[in-house]
Amino acid sequence: MTRTQPSGVVFPLPHPGNDQRACAVRAALGGRAIVLVGMMGSGKSAIGQRLAARLGLPFVDADAEIVAAAAGMSIPEIFSRYGERYFRDGERRVIMRLLNGGPIVLATGGGAFLDPRTRERIAERGVSVWLDADLKTLLKRVRRKNDRPLLQTDDPEETLRQLMDARRPVYELADLRVESREIPQDAMADDTLAALAAGLPKIEDLRRRAHSKGFAKAMTHLHPARAEGDDVLRQEIVRVALGGRSYNIIIGGGLLQRAGEQIAQIAPGAHCAVITDENVARLHLPTVEQSLKDAGLQTTTIIVPPGEASKSLSVYGRVCDDVLAARIERRDLIVALGGGVVGDLAGFVAASVRRGSRFVQIPTTLLSQVDSSVGGKTGINSPHGKNLIGAFHQPSLVLADVDTLRTLPLREFRAGYAEVVKYGLIGDARFFDWLDADSEAVFHSQAEQICAVAVSCETKATIVARDETEQGERALLNLGHTFGHAFERLTNYDSARLVHGEGVAIGMACAGRFSARLGLCAEAVAERIERHLKAVGLPTRIQDIPDWQDDAQAILDSMYQDKKVERGALTFILLRGVGEAFIAKAVDANEVIGFLNDELKRT
Repeated sequence: MTRTQPSGVVFPLPHPGNDQRACAVRAALGGRAIVLVGMMGSGKSAIGQRLAARLGLPFVDADAEIVAAAAGMSIPEIFSRYGERYFRDGERRVIMRLLNGGPIVLATGGGAFLDPRTRERIAERGVSVWLDADLKTLLKRVRRKNDRPLLQTDDPEETLRQLMDARRPVYELADLRVESREIPQDAMADDTLAALAAGLPKIEDLRRRAHSKGFAKAMTHLHPARAEGDDVLRQEIVRVALGGRSYNIIIGGGLLQRAGEQIAQIAPGAHCAVITDENVARLHLPTVEQSLKDAGLQTTTIIVPPGEASKSLSVYGRVCDDVLAARIERRDLIVALGGGVVGDLAGFVAASVRRGSRFVQIPTTLLSQVDSSVGGKTGINSPHGKNLIGAFHQPSLVLADVDTLRTLPLREFRAGYAEVVKYGLIGDARFFDWLDADSEAVFHSQAEQICAVAVSCETKATIVARDETEQGERALLNLGHTFGHAFERLTNYDSARLVHGEGVAIGMACAGRFSARLGLCAEAVAERIERHLKAVGLPTRIQDIPDWQDDAQAILDSMYQDKKVERGALTFILLRGVGEAFIAKAVDANEVIGFLNDELKRT
């Protein structure tokens, strides 16, 4: 799904005009959002729309955004199919992204404010307003609709009463409280505006008092198991839905230490062949080995040289022999501990040994966490091109420990970030807006890294679930790769000159400029993409590759080994706008040559 503005936004927007109170509130917001919280039926959407109109701000309904992100699946359907925890994880990520979009009025779901990470982000980027309705009012309102998943019980009234009692201590942490009464909704919008006008000048004091009212106590009351430590709080789970081969991607901190515990849940007592490279072995192998041992799992370690050279037939053959020599059986596990090279190699070994063995991905680079570890593409390189020998073979589990990102050189982190940007460009303009507004946070904040990895994985998981073997829309995930793989091949995969993520960054910038040249998107779109990539230190032009000597024809010849070529015709992923990628088949080679010649003249 592609969209250029949130689905829950109401347009056009009136301007606050001469309403002095509205103008004062908008000025006092200072770019922050107004976030409406409270129970189901408290009037957040109806009041929020009217409040937004008074203030001249966009109104966004978080539930509508969640439905849009789930390809139109309703919230009751999400609850029924995947459960509340899955819904809350997605809800949190949606709200985090929306809060990065500047001043809006945002209506949240009844349970959204319970999540401490969501409350923290609201405190950073917004002002929370609790619409507090009594039980009688809520019952009257919620009975108008039969679409409340949490009220599908034998006694909805008692269920609602219990929810109110449990949630009240957390709602009390909101910056402002407005009583939601049975009066006209325009009058309720007036009450809310008055509360904002009176409360915004004192908002920092209100937050300090809210914290002193018992943040930790409220957390323990609502999530007693989570209050014991913050590792679980720093965790996201994305499900790759492939029927009997479905699996979880667990994203968070401290996962290497808990790898044994997680793996033992899917393969108790298994013998694990841990495939890693020399660099990762030095940094992380002892932690993983100890964790596996503590969980009662036997281990064999296979270490390969670092770098693309290990994605070769010779190394692949040697690792297959090592796995067989260790007597790894089909129901045992191969564990890929490392970046994209190790994951691709180990996955292909798992697909081959005993005609298919189970494997677990433990990606340790940003690029592998957001891309290569997810979706089941495995393989090695050939002199004819990158990843041309391989198989689709899904892992049984992915453990993405963002703590490992601290050990990455800046260049490697930037390279992985290019793949994160890709997900915004192909189909999520709001995600790209978020990155564009605050990319520095993704480089330095663990919470932002968890969110960025989770959103990226969620996007890929959704596409993979619909097109596992790349017969259609999965090709969108190759934005920038037709160009990038050609550049990598012509540099002989020399990481001193070009690493994969850098090739993708140049490729995405080229895809933007090529799309603009063909009249498919505005020049401003291509310029924005290039500007963002440059701002984080990524290359955007062919001449940014050190010692580049090849001409346009050499690049075109390399492109003809791309996996998307059909009957000798080139296929590109191009753009109609940010978040609007599409598959362009049978692209005229003369157009490509002309574009490449012009690109080579750029400095």
